[in-house]
Amino acid sequence: MGSGAGDALVERVRGICGALPGTTEKVSHGAPSFFAGKQYAAVRPDGHHDRTAPHLVCAAPPGVQQELVDDDPERFFVPPYVGGRGWIGVLLTGDVDWDEIAQILGEAHSTVTA
Repeated sequence: MGSGAGDALVERVRGICGALPGTTEKVSHGAPSFFAGKQYAAVRPDGHHDRTAPHLVCAAPPGVQQELVDDDPERFFVPPYVGGRGWIGVLLTGDVDWDEIAQILGEAHSTVTA
């Protein structure tokens, strides 16, 4: 991981995920990733593939991916590989609303533990 800003993003996501029940963390595909039985999130502080900006990818309940991408395509996107399973991508740039990110991660956790 590169910058101090990237490290700070990872720490914020780690703190949110660590508070969710049964969460473990390991590096998966080069990214800090969070599991509750199944993987539910990964943070990419240095970007990945065609997204060079820091972002989060995570599981989402059915239908939520399209809704978020339609409502705010500047911030939400369909990530490669896991997008086909309904996962969402969220840019972690600018003034990040960490309460919203905590809600998104909570829903991701619930999606894989339900």
